[in-house]
Amino acid sequence: MAYKSMMHCVRDLEKAKQLERISIEVDPDLEMAEIHRRVFEAGGPALLFENVKGSPFPAVSNIYGTFERTRFLFRHTLEKVQRIIELKVDPTTFLKKPGRYWRSPFFALSGLPKKSWFSKPIKYGQTTIDQLPQIKSWPMDGGAFVTLPQVYSTPPDSNKAMKSNIGMYRIQLTGNEYELNKEIGLHYQIHRGIGVHHTEYNKSDEPFKVSIFVGGPPSHAFAAIMPLPEGLTELTFAGLLNGRRFRYFYDDQGYTLSADADFCITGTVVKHKKKPEGPFGDHLGYYSLEHEFPYMKVDKVYHRKDAVWHFTVVGRPPAEDSSFGYLIHELVRELTPQEFPGLRQINAVDAAGVHPLLLAIGSERYMPFRERKPEEILTIANRILGSGQTSLAKYLFIAAHGDDPNLDTHDLPRFFEHVLSRVDLTRDLHFQTKTTIDTLDYSGTSWNGGSKLVVACCGKPIRELSTELPKDFKLPIGFSDPDFPFKGIMTISAPKYNDRQQAEKEVKELISYLENFNLEQIPLIVVVDDSKFTAATINNFVWVTFTRSNPSHDIHGVRSFVEYKHWGCRGSLVIDARIKPHHAPVLEVPKKVTDRVDQLFSSKGALGHLKI
Repeated sequence: MAYKSMMHCVRDLEKAKQLERISIEVDPDLEMAEIHRRVFEAGGPALLFENVKGSPFPAVSNIYGTFERTRFLFRHTLEKVQRIIELKVDPTTFLKKPGRYWRSPFFALSGLPKKSWFSKPIKYGQTTIDQLPQIKSWPMDGGAFVTLPQVYSTPPDSNKAMKSNIGMYRIQLTGNEYELNKEIGLHYQIHRGIGVHHTEYNKSDEPFKVSIFVGGPPSHAFAAIMPLPEGLTELTFAGLLNGRRFRYFYDDQGYTLSADADFCITGTVVKHKKKPEGPFGDHLGYYSLEHEFPYMKVDKVYHRKDAVWHFTVVGRPPAEDSSFGYLIHELVRELTPQEFPGLRQINAVDAAGVHPLLLAIGSERYMPFRERKPEEILTIANRILGSGQTSLAKYLFIAAHGDDPNLDTHDLPRFFEHVLSRVDLTRDLHFQTKTTIDTLDYSGTSWNGGSKLVVACCGKPIRELSTELPKDFKLPIGFSDPDFPFKGIMTISAPKYNDRQQAEKEVKELISYLENFNLEQIPLIVVVDDSKFTAATINNFVWVTFTRSNPSHDIHGVRSFVEYKHWGCRGSLVIDARIKPHHAPVLEVPKKVTDRVDQLFSSKGALGHLKI
């Protein structure tokens, strides 16, 4: 089934009993988001909010809320798209298995965008920015945001669809210094295609026209986040995954409109000028703070007759957008060896916010005639850190294929145990300092600035791992609650981090205590604000440890040394993962909102039947 609109998708999900209609009036200011979060966490259905306070339009969320439902949305095309990708990896497979692939070239034609000459449902009506559902997900958010936008742009001197870029760059509809109904904020980060277009327009006299699509077939939003090679338009992928060509046309002002979108905001990016955007509760579990970003002058806001506002709620992972990562992995896993020669597996750990932590397995074939040590996997690590989105990784743990044939980057406890039992902390830590990290990661020294650490391991285990403390183990005053998320890793509660000078004194004192004990079986120690919370679950551990530390500044070691500019330690590695004064605030929901939603989900409440 090829979806023709978001309402078409809504009806299909409802027929499959995977969607719930919410008919009561719900406030888009924090309330809708909290309902969404609870339903998502319970693995519940997609939600159609039929009565959004302050807006004439319904809104839908959580359509990608489970991996199973995400596969259901693309059940008719997913395997076909995978086959096209397989052919790209190795075209000779067509000759080897013609029965499997003979239809693929014909199916590929559905990836070509199509100009719509007659059917233009998006032009049913026009509205204004303030009439759109003003969804605010977190209390410190700077205003209402579009959380699943498809931002369409083309380079100067070309308005051709095949040269376009569609990206998911969040849009701030209200708040800050934006003039209501006339201006909206356009947030995009490094490694984004629209940045290339923006740079070209800044050198041109042409106006930088942009169209923002919301809704339409589910594949259109997914295509906006798909990491495609530069120069390949996302319109092709949107058509392939939907099994129906992306339809577009031009309005009388020269803007490109998606014929099948539910809403389309057209406008012109103001060149060489910026306005404050944010804060925004983001997918690392913290706020991205207010910064200067480009903004748009709004021209028109189009909508179709049965328009449904498509949104999601981001926050500490996992969240609904985790399904995007899952589907990307399903589609491109066959491309991994081609993009990264020697790489066997890679996992951008969702629970750690994706970019802060990558786990990988690579081949180690360089010197088979001598003792195994990290060599080829370091080359692979450099390739990973020098390529597209993976270049935003902050911590990269990479193991050698063959040391454990059953090792899986998605089995976090086993992977960490594998690495920590083999890593030589005097040799296998490789830092990059004063470099770029994810825009949303505030653990570094400046905005977009921080450091990276590659931890590589290869060979036989060199230590046993334990969750037992040495006899008469002591901690200095202020440190407490040693705990173990899993073997070989200890978390310790520490005093509140006030400033770097004091913190380094505290860590130095801790290390002086640790030097008195044999901690060979505990090679990693993480200093945190709340040890019990951090060690309680795997997700808590990776979230706290890797989102709250900057390798160059927050990594210490027992009996550490520098030898020819190489840093290592002869005892345990110590990561200071406390919250620092320069970090962004953690996302929290106000009690008055949770109380209201508690009431809705109570046995006598309007949503009690959902049994969340």
